[in-house]
Amino acid sequence: MDDVEDTSQRYDSRPAGRESVRSDPARGELRIHLGAAPGVGKTYAALNEARRRRDRGTDVVVGLVETHGRARTADLLDGLEVLPRRTLTHRGTALSELDVEAVLARAPEVVVVDELAHTNAPGSRHARRYEDVEEILAAGIDVISTVNVQHLESLHDVVERITGTRQQETVPDEVVRAAEQVELVDITPEALRRRLAHGNVYPAERIDASLAHYFRTGNLIALRELALLWVADQVDVALRRYRADEQIDEVWEARERVVVAVTGGPESLTVLRRAARIARRAGAADLLCVQVLRGDGVATRDTGRGSGRDLRRLAKEVGASFHTVVGDDVASALLDFARGANATQLVLGTSRRSRLARLLDPGIGSRAVAASGSIDVHLVSHVERDDDGREATDGGWWPRLGRLLRGRRAVRGWPAAIVLPVLATCFGWLFPAVGLSTDTVAFFLATVLTAIIGGLVPAVVAALFGGALLNYFFTPPLYSFTVGRFEDLVAVTTMLLIAVLVAAVVDRADRRAAQAAQARAEATLLASFARVVISRSDPLPRLLDRVREAFGFSAVAVLERGAKSSWTVTAQVPAESAGTTDLARDPAEADADVEIDEGSHLVGHGRTLTAAENRLFAAVAGPALLALRNRRISAEAVDAARRAEASGLRTALLSAVGHDLRTPLSAIKAAVSSLRDPDLPLDPGDRAELLATVEESGDRLVALVDNLLDSSRLATGAVTPHRSTVAVAEIVDAAVAALPTAEVRGRVEIAPSAPGESDEVVADPGLAERIVANLVDNAVRHGGDGPVSLRTSAHADRVELRVVDRGPGVARDAELFTAFQHLGDHDSNGAPGGLGLGLHVARGFARAMGGTLEPEETPGGGLTMVLSLPRAQPVRSVRPVVAGAAS
Repeated sequence: MDDVEDTSQRYDSRPAGRESVRSDPARGELRIHLGAAPGVGKTYAALNEARRRRDRGTDVVVGLVETHGRARTADLLDGLEVLPRRTLTHRGTALSELDVEAVLARAPEVVVVDELAHTNAPGSRHARRYEDVEEILAAGIDVISTVNVQHLESLHDVVERITGTRQQETVPDEVVRAAEQVELVDITPEALRRRLAHGNVYPAERIDASLAHYFRTGNLIALRELALLWVADQVDVALRRYRADEQIDEVWEARERVVVAVTGGPESLTVLRRAARIARRAGAADLLCVQVLRGDGVATRDTGRGSGRDLRRLAKEVGASFHTVVGDDVASALLDFARGANATQLVLGTSRRSRLARLLDPGIGSRAVAASGSIDVHLVSHVERDDDGREATDGGWWPRLGRLLRGRRAVRGWPAAIVLPVLATCFGWLFPAVGLSTDTVAFFLATVLTAIIGGLVPAVVAALFGGALLNYFFTPPLYSFTVGRFEDLVAVTTMLLIAVLVAAVVDRADRRAAQAAQARAEATLLASFARVVISRSDPLPRLLDRVREAFGFSAVAVLERGAKSSWTVTAQVPAESAGTTDLARDPAEADADVEIDEGSHLVGHGRTLTAAENRLFAAVAGPALLALRNRRISAEAVDAARRAEASGLRTALLSAVGHDLRTPLSAIKAAVSSLRDPDLPLDPGDRAELLATVEESGDRLVALVDNLLDSSRLATGAVTPHRSTVAVAEIVDAAVAALPTAEVRGRVEIAPSAPGESDEVVADPGLAERIVANLVDNAVRHGGDGPVSLRTSAHADRVELRVVDRGPGVARDAELFTAFQHLGDHDSNGAPGGLGLGLHVARGFARAMGGTLEPEETPGGGLTMVLSLPRAQPVRSVRPVVAGAAS
């Protein structure tokens, strides 16, 4: 589309290695050249790519390229095979479009199709060109195409506000994102305006108006930024998915991301605003606001549910996404979250405390700085104040001691730190002859066991307490903390040092073992998610259910952004009818949220995740994306099958109706013409025969129209049976009486019902008569020259009517009840005799009345059609009770 030299900058949105991965080997690959505006060089780049592949030996053709009279673009077509276009006439104007059938018939390896967002002329194979491209890709042909950023559906409104021009043609973002390669063809606004002024984009009469309106420098700068950011977002999504799949925790500074920690206190807004300024200075970096809760679910400060809502509101005001994680160690939880989000900067608030307070506890900020690695940490100082506005303290060392005493391991470790040294003392008292060296080993063992049970800090306390007991009870002089001999002092001191060192090693090994067990559990969980995706046709509901069970959520859902930026629930577990009315309808309000792809989020509700769980939850985005794509593909396949079926039905209907209308109309016209011809002598017998022909053909037309109307009513669910109690014998008599001739009626044999057996059913008499008449008519026409038998039998709550013929029968896999199907039914001219709607309508009527219609093989050959209808319940007679009889 753009007549330029190939000097523009190119940016590829494809992640590394993607060119060798294709989700469906039988499907072609789509390569899109994306531009910020007309004239940047998209078509020129696409044709250069086509020529490069041709020179490499690839079979390349040009399906459609719009040169707009530009000589340099047309020159690139030389040497390339250009397929003829399809010409359509609309309102007297001849329009040329892509000939999809010609492309499929030619079956090249690669085809060039320009202007992906184009709207096809009325009467084309598809309404939009990207639908043409989808069909070509499904045939295994690679496609090279072009699109401008203003045609992307998600940016439609933004472009209109910037340029003041409403785009009439758009392409769904999913189509472009699904491309194997999106290449941004970029050029500076000044260079593009020069191209336009030189006549390389539009004709001379359009240059001035274009430069003054759409191609203003500000517009081009904004459009260029939109294109760059859109491609950057796609690259970022691919990078996040790759890091999650490869379980990479190391920060890659590919894009600035700022994580800000808040507590819910008065200083939160100050810290948030400071972080927002840092993000803006970093070049519109992503800003993530995170609140850390303790492992018991209590916030790091006394914050309630209302404070959580306030934090979400504050985060939204500064343009940040809000997240909540759980962790006893706030600094570690923040850094784990930041690494999981691939953040480059961390912003923390720090209060002004005394030197003594900092000496006793360096604080969250200092610990975060020490363990931050490649993450830059910003400390925003503030004076911590209480609810009355007075300067608050951090509570001293008592709260920190309380936090130290909490935890599942500490609950077991602190009693062990006291009990085990006491047990070692009792051992020394019970066996006084073992000596000081054995007592030392006993206390050493108590310290190691405490480290295994409770961790490092209780083990250090156990070592100190055990050393004191060893000195007091077993080191001369006894019952004194004085050590009489230097070697005893060395023994006690060495025991303490070794005990502490071994406790540290044991604690470290225990932590590593716990981390390895957690990693194995996470790998097993992710493998189970992958198995769900692979083993099911629609894995999304089961995957969400597994996620809900694994993370302990009350509800899990997939939200997709719809029209007007509103969010809709694509899938939800448990279902909404199960009482999950409190499920967040916005990802920002969910307890856990991860982006699946642009416009799709996986959200959880019911509990807040730890930082490690947050990383694992983010890894679920990969299986969720596959499951979501599987559902979309399945829905598209069902829709395509439905359209193909409708198209086949239309074709069959037109073919059948064309013949069945033409035959009786021709007979009527011929008979009427003969009757009206004054020169044609007709005796009374001839006239009667012609009139009978008119009547018979008219009846045939009436039957044809009735079947079509009945089929339409069945398809729309408009058949409403008027049920009443009626005897099957009455239905049969009425249906047989309606047969066209006495000869046909004479071939029907009606077997009597069993004596004393009621054949009354609950049905619509008119619909039931139509069914029986249709079955008898089919049996007479297809059952050879033999009789057609009608037999009635009652079984429990059903009454069955069997229509039996002795004809050739049908194959076991014959589609008897499919509309417009003809199974050997032809008239004397060899054309299908009837629309093929009879049995289709008959089964529809039977089902509407709560019955069934099924075929069976007739013993000895032939076909038996079994109509089963609900049996009428007999009315029970009630004997009157005579007064006094009870006595």
